[in-house]
Amino acid sequence: MSSPRLRPEIESLPAYKAGQAPVERTDITTYKISSNETPFEPPARVREAIEAAARDVHRYPDPFSRRLVQALAQRFDVEPEQIALGTGSVAVVGQLLWAAAGPGDSVVYPWRSFEAYPIWVQMTGARSIQVPLLDDERHDLAAMADAIDETTRVVFVCNPNNPTGEAVRESELRDFLDRVPSDVIVVLDEAYREFIVDPEVPDGLQMARGRENVVVIRTFSKAYGLAGLRVGFAIASPRIAEAIRKTALPFGVSSIAEAAALAALESEPELFERVQHLSQERDRVWRALAEQGWTIHPSHANFIWLRLDDRAEQFAAACEAAGITIRPFPGEGVRISIGETEANDRVIEVAQAFRREIAS
Repeated sequence: MSSPRLRPEIESLPAYKAGQAPVERTDITTYKISSNETPFEPPARVREAIEAAARDVHRYPDPFSRRLVQALAQRFDVEPEQIALGTGSVAVVGQLLWAAAGPGDSVVYPWRSFEAYPIWVQMTGARSIQVPLLDDERHDLAAMADAIDETTRVVFVCNPNNPTGEAVRESELRDFLDRVPSDVIVVLDEAYREFIVDPEVPDGLQMARGRENVVVIRTFSKAYGLAGLRVGFAIASPRIAEAIRKTALPFGVSSIAEAAALAALESEPELFERVQHLSQERDRVWRALAEQGWTIHPSHANFIWLRLDDRAEQFAAACEAAGITIRPFPGEGVRISIGETEANDRVIEVAQAFRREIAS
């Protein structure tokens, strides 16, 4: 008897690897710094909005999330028709690929980068073209432009790049956009935009103005602290935004998520103070590791990256033993989210001890 048939692309689909929580312990406080989450609880206004919205969960949410769309349009000075929502930026990435690419097409993106890219591309039946990063962990935009051919439908620029934290600068991004054919969609994935302090790293929305093929994707999961509620959005030309909306899961953004996102927008001053604190902690940690002798590049996100090659899992195990979980990429490196000050201090201590061990 033959087995039910599934698409071969799905049979061989790699699994998305989420950051793991630490094992519960009684001897020390443990910290999860493996998922690029904020360590702060939502502001009071956001919690109150969630509690109020919970009273109406017996009703379907607004399928168009019109209040949130209007608020985002006003916040970013665009038309509501340019906004498309999804259950986190990862879902918006998928919606766009479903709308733009399919069998026979190709999608260009840097690698190592956001691990959802190859998963979504394979799900559409399109072909991945992975362009290796430069030695300084940044995108090789020249090579990415060279990789574009007549089959290319979408190109991803992850800025800052996840998991390496590095970012492309304005002049090189502008030159790159000028080289991309106008019928190829360029996605500026800016999930960590709010953590950027370097003025040379461009605002994707400014780069997108006047370019119909450029899409900016952002999220409420990181700086806005709503990772558990799943709200992401794209800002694009009306035609592309409409296509992204067509491929969205109906009622995907819940009424609670919409209410929380609206309250988060109103709480930006408080939330962005937290972002500033985390950015300062990020710089403190990578500088401390640099002083220990590690080869490390500045990060522009809420995490840092250590390229450890075949020692990545060994370092992650040392962190686990110290009560902190980070995100290892076997054979490549580790991504360490910035969390509570105590967790960050512990990372510095583990790194120092680990360096002594491998040097001995």
